[in-house]
Amino acid sequence: MTENIAAFEAIEWTAAGLRLLDQRRLPGEEVYLDLGDAAAVAVAIRDMVVRGAPAIGITAAYGVVLSVQQHLEQSPADWRMRVNRDIELLAAARPTAVNLVWALERMRKCLAAAGDEPVRELLEEAARLHREDISANRRMGVHGANLINKGDSVLTYCNAGSLATGGYGTALGVIRSAWDAGKLEKVFACETRPWLQGARLTAWELVRDDIPVTLITDNSAAFLMQGKQLQWVITGADRVAANGDVINKIGTYQLAVACRYHGVKMMVAAPLSTLDMAMPCGQQVTIEERPAAEVLSLAGHAVAAAGAAAWNPAFDVTPAALVDSLVTEEGVISAPDREKLGEFVGALGLAG
Repeated sequence: MTENIAAFEAIEWTAAGLRLLDQRRLPGEEVYLDLGDAAAVAVAIRDMVVRGAPAIGITAAYGVVLSVQQHLEQSPADWRMRVNRDIELLAAARPTAVNLVWALERMRKCLAAAGDEPVRELLEEAARLHREDISANRRMGVHGANLINKGDSVLTYCNAGSLATGGYGTALGVIRSAWDAGKLEKVFACETRPWLQGARLTAWELVRDDIPVTLITDNSAAFLMQGKQLQWVITGADRVAANGDVINKIGTYQLAVACRYHGVKMMVAAPLSTLDMAMPCGQQVTIEERPAAEVLSLAGHAVAAAGAAAWNPAFDVTPAALVDSLVTEEGVISAPDREKLGEFVGALGLAG
């Protein structure tokens, strides 16, 4: 259905429905799940079978197709009402990633305009969204790689690669492009507690691509910067507010603070679908809080003292003033702020 640069398909539409690579099982096992209805897709998004803002949006779009298939057959009299209920269910699965709402709004508009073959029409729209994401990632990779000098070393955080997108990646798309151009000296990856997306997923992707990667603990990053071993930190984003604030995996903010102190540049690679011009600033975004068990245990085994509490926000807010370059598929915004972001989307003809 799509042309993916990666050697694997994390999201795939098949004759049986939607197939997802279960990212919870990586790197130990490559297990694929076949999902047949929107409720199962919502659970997969909530439970992080699939994660990463672009990937969540694409997955939800295919979930709408499954919903139309199901309800058109089972409830032909009121199938549209039932599909709209499923769209709300999908939207509530992960509230912070703006791509989820964006993708579902595209599918809702397609649903409203659908003719005699709604399944085919909505499947074409979901597949189009999937292809567009891969294409955007490749263009974003080129733009970001152009900012990197030969011999630079970079650090990335969480996972913003093929697993987190339709394919190729945002932050990892930049790293892949820069590596292919012969620019990078070293690639470091933070392990990213509590789900270890850096250790389990980013390292897995880079190893498969034959890109040497050095894994570090999250609390080693500032010391690495102090040793002058790093020129860039490159992350993705789950949402970018109208003033340029970046909402991304918890820990991004502290990396940005350390970057500013040590003179390391901070790059955020984010598709246009991640820009939320209706959100004035990052502090107004609802930050998802996940179960305490994710912090208190690891792979099902307790790592904390019995009776201890835990605070587990999934994301944090990095002020725009700490971002050196915001890289999109349509170009780069240096030192992004409200005025620059407004001019950028205005020049592209995008609504605020």
